[in-house]
Amino acid sequence: MKVVVCTKQTPSTTAVFTVENGQVSWSDPSGDKPNVVNPWDEYAIEEAIRLTENHGATEAIALTVGAPEADEALKTCLAMGCSQAIRVTDEAFFGSDTLGTARILAAAINKVSDVQVALFGKQAIDGDSGHTAVQVARKLGWTPLTYVSEIKSIGDGQITVERLVEDGKETVTANLPVVISVVKEINEPRYPSFMGIRKASRATIPTWSAADLEIEGSYGATAKKADWSDVYPIPPREGSVEIIEAETVEEQVRLLVDRLFEEKVI
Repeated sequence: MKVVVCTKQTPSTTAVFTVENGQVSWSDPSGDKPNVVNPWDEYAIEEAIRLTENHGATEAIALTVGAPEADEALKTCLAMGCSQAIRVTDEAFFGSDTLGTARILAAAINKVSDVQVALFGKQAIDGDSGHTAVQVARKLGWTPLTYVSEIKSIGDGQITVERLVEDGKETVTANLPVVISVVKEINEPRYPSFMGIRKASRATIPTWSAADLEIEGSYGATAKKADWSDVYPIPPREGSVEIIEAETVEEQVRLLVDRLFEEKVI
């Protein structure tokens, strides 16, 4: 069983943001543009590694869509303990919205093959939408498990997790494969080891382009940004209106109350 953890390189939380002519840029006091592993993804990376240590996963593979500088984020994943890292990159991908990115990630996960669990952080700190994990699940046809705070067990083609919801916690069992987005309560991410850092620094990150993937649907800046219909088809609304008529308002109210009782509304 392979585990893929999808990560993203984002600006550091200490970066200073500026906007000029509608363009956003960021820098630290030294003038550099500090980019790091998306902080929410650190918990997903840690959990992917733990699945290899505690739940029999054979590989933990880090995956990102990004430019060459995103290799630094992938090398952090390798230094933490991921067994492989893959960067998906193509000029045609630039400008993709979350749905376009989900199509690309889903195609890459299919290319990896034999993946039973795809892990995501709760959201990315730059976009903050939290859409991508569920959209990837939709494109793959897998069960999405969101706000996961613990993976309790995996076996016999099923996974049992604990979800952190508004009213408390709930335990859910689903058939594999699944897409999981995690919250920070799931673990405490490890620091990369010295040996891990040295090994990762020498690693060559393989790259896949659009030509290497079988992507279903549009992506990139030219894709239709508002094309949500294939993610969440909205059924047509149906309903009817009945006007209650009577000689007086009091009679109308009495008839309305009687009708509400009949319909078990009250």
